[in-house]
Amino acid sequence: MSRRTTMAAAAGALLAGAAPQAAAAPHDAPGHARHALQADVDAVRATGATGVLAEVQTAHGRTTARAGVADLDSGRPVPWDAYYRIGSDTKTFTAVVALQLVGEGRLALTDTVERWLPGVIRGHGNDGGRITLANLLRQTSGLNDYVALPEGEFTPEAYRAGRFRTHTPREQLAAALTKPPRWLPRRDAPAAERRWGYANTNYVVAGLVIEAVTGRPWAQEVHERVIEPLGLRHTLIPGTSPYVPQPTATAYTQFPGGTRLTDTTLAAVGGADGALISTTRDHAVFLRALMAGRLLRPAQLAAMRRTVPAEDWIRAKGVRYGLGIAWRPVAGSGSGLWFHGGTHLGVVSESGVTGDGSRAVTTATFTLRTDEARQEAQDAATLRLVDNALRAGGGR
Repeated sequence: MSRRTTMAAAAGALLAGAAPQAAAAPHDAPGHARHALQADVDAVRATGATGVLAEVQTAHGRTTARAGVADLDSGRPVPWDAYYRIGSDTKTFTAVVALQLVGEGRLALTDTVERWLPGVIRGHGNDGGRITLANLLRQTSGLNDYVALPEGEFTPEAYRAGRFRTHTPREQLAAALTKPPRWLPRRDAPAAERRWGYANTNYVVAGLVIEAVTGRPWAQEVHERVIEPLGLRHTLIPGTSPYVPQPTATAYTQFPGGTRLTDTTLAAVGGADGALISTTRDHAVFLRALMAGRLLRPAQLAAMRRTVPAEDWIRAKGVRYGLGIAWRPVAGSGSGLWFHGGTHLGVVSESGVTGDGSRAVTTATFTLRTDEARQEAQDAATLRLVDNALRAGGGR
């Protein structure tokens, strides 16, 4: 699963029978900052989430808080620095690699998919000659989302039967091409297209373009260009493995038509659109380095920040999407925040970073529901957590 569009202001009830929350870790932030973060984490927990982990990071240190349990059977607390699938937050890593190649002159934002992947996007009106790298990264290509196309039932039984099954990027793209595109980018200047529609397919194709340009696997490029230089020792690309390293927390999903939570921790899925596993600490390091200009040259970072309106993506006003990262306003802050967000089976990753990289907040919530009202309550509480954490620290 990928980024979901169910965020709104609401309130929820405590999950029956779950253990009480644990206290915040004694890091070096002032006591009031720790208490504020803990209160916001507790508010996410109170919507019914089984476990929540959050971190606020600056150049002066990190503050973390947790609530809930690692699993409902043992009642153990959520581990500090737990590994989790960051889902579509992977897209920002992919965009960084593509933009580094642009900065090196090996790729251009105006390059078409047809140039690098001849004949790959064709059929049912789809046309790779009208889709540029900028369209892929900015989600303005008009391609259908392979995730949104029906493929069997979404049930606990179907999940267990398919959790070790993998699909290649070519198979994912082929699924998206079975239908006509939602639109074709403008013929005169496709890279300047402003019609927006979220599709994981865009980043599947971006990964294939990276491999065509470099002659190396997408995962290797991400590791050698981002993970290794930043020392992200707890960030990995699992490939076809369905396992998450320890320590972690159980990823619970509530499937349609039921109220019980199913352990959906195992899942052999992922690619350039959503493969990465990380920690709140590593993810914050990445976001701060990106916004501080440590990963991209000024021209490419400026290009990443050029946005188009992204209406109805999340239930927040004023959201705009750039090249693999989005921006939204924050009440009480004149500068807003940069973010992406990711959803995987049983895990929701939400984060934000100031425009200068001085302050970042990262969160992992180990519960995903198809009960729209309860999921909206969880998402709304998490957005408030992110807003409060970044508004408290200022930053451009």
